[in-house]
Amino acid sequence: MSSYGLAELDPDECVQLLRTQRVGRVAVWADRPAVFPVVFAMLDRDVVFRTAPGEKLIAAALHRTTAFEVDAYDGEQQTGWSVNLVGPAEEIVHPDDIARALALDLPAWAGEVRDRFVRIRAEDVTGRRINAAP
Repeated sequence: MSSYGLAELDPDECVQLLRTQRVGRVAVWADRPAVFPVVFAMLDRDVVFRTAPGEKLIAAALHRTTAFEVDAYDGEQQTGWSVNLVGPAEEIVHPDDIARALALDLPAWAGEVRDRFVRIRAEDVTGRRINAAP
């Protein structure tokens, strides 16, 4: 049984929780800080998402350190968790890696053509769980 309050999650548990979700938030710094919701999937221990040319792709092209966050919350039970993955972003350009990204079946929900793939390399993966009061 978990204790009340916040509990740190180990990196493997964080990756497992990331695999349970499809939408997360990517934080980039191009001309200014910005946070974007994205549909994502895991490729090994890295986050992959589709995008169109813009701030997310600029950050990837420059291999900037990027943060990615996913969480879940149960208001009735007053429990939840949050996972942060931080690492350099890069556009996926090698044909073998593009084929692997295409196999992830990432939909382009925003309506415009999103034919580029970005990978955030998992250099630091941390998370916390909120445990309900007894």
